[in-house]
Amino acid sequence: MDNLLAPVQDALEGEIDFHGQRLADLLSTVLLVISGIVSFLVGYIYKDIHLTLWVGLGGTLFTAFAVVPPWPFYNQNPERWYKQNGGGSGNPSVVVDGVKVA
Repeated sequence: MDNLLAPVQDALEGEIDFHGQRLADLLSTVLLVISGIVSFLVGYIYKDIHLTLWVGLGGTLFTAFAVVPPWPFYNQNPERWYKQNGGGSGNPSVVVDGVKVA
């Protein structure tokens, strides 16, 4: 079973930076609002609740496709993280103003 899920897991795992998270949040909000308005208008014009639900579902699926996968444009500003000095697996050391702490 793990062999079947491994390609899916590899496709969905990825890195998103903080700016990409904000962009994904904004994009999902805007797309869902537009989808809701369009589905309401289509349902109102055609007076069909089933069509309203299908258009809303399509907009939701499109939003999920745009936001859920870790697309490369979500990781354009990666953070530079602190690297440990010494490289050993022993006690980590942090130097603050020339004084070794911890």
